[in-house]
Amino acid sequence: MAQINSLLATLKKALKSHGITYAELAPKLDLSEASVKRLFAEQSISLQRLEQICQLMELEISDLVQMMNEQQPRLQHLSIEQEQEITQDLVLLLITVSVLNRWTLPDIISYYKLSESDCIQKLARLDKLNIVELLPKNKIKLLVAPNFSWRENGPIQQFFQANIAKEYFKTKFDDTDECLIVLNGMLSSQSNGEFQRKLKKLAREFDDINNDDAALPLENRNGVTVVMAVRNWRYGLFEPLLRK
Repeated sequence: MAQINSLLATLKKALKSHGITYAELAPKLDLSEASVKRLFAEQSISLQRLEQICQLMELEISDLVQMMNEQQPRLQHLSIEQEQEITQDLVLLLITVSVLNRWTLPDIISYYKLSESDCIQKLARLDKLNIVELLPKNKIKLLVAPNFSWRENGPIQQFFQANIAKEYFKTKFDDTDECLIVLNGMLSSQSNGEFQRKLKKLAREFDDINNDDAALPLENRNGVTVVMAVRNWRYGLFEPLLRK
């Protein structure tokens, strides 16, 4: 019932965004305006009628369902306690990163030396953390927002800095799918802030591309990690040359 309510609420918003009033909708459905209002008030719209209304907006019912899902409030950050729990369990961390990258249960089992029961146990834990919803037949539904990110200087970021950063930079970055750019300059606080805003915009674009590629088969995708950082910093080896 809750999903029907959400779907009809989304339908109302779609009609409003298309500038279609109940009065304009009524003759297209061969109904009176009062009958249209009653359909929405009583939430008694048949599937055939729903499809008819969607066609007036050049939408499929599946488009409407997608719009409904996108409008649902979703998790943008975990709590510090949730991130700590994930970092303390390597398998849970692995499965968390995998599902955030739209891996299915068969993908995880085929790629890693993990049993189905172990994976389901960890997925059930992520379900309790409200990161995913574990559906029938072990289908995975992500509950996080498209712009989901780890907490700034939180347990996950600290885990990365302590355990992964050295390994990440242990390459020459000379392969076709690698890139390293190191910049140095003198910026005002205002310019620094502007540059950081542009970096965050670029990060959002990366998320958009990642979400678009999520529909591709796993064999057509590769794990990619992007690190962006800015800080006021001076190379420590120059310190002895400074005037006191």
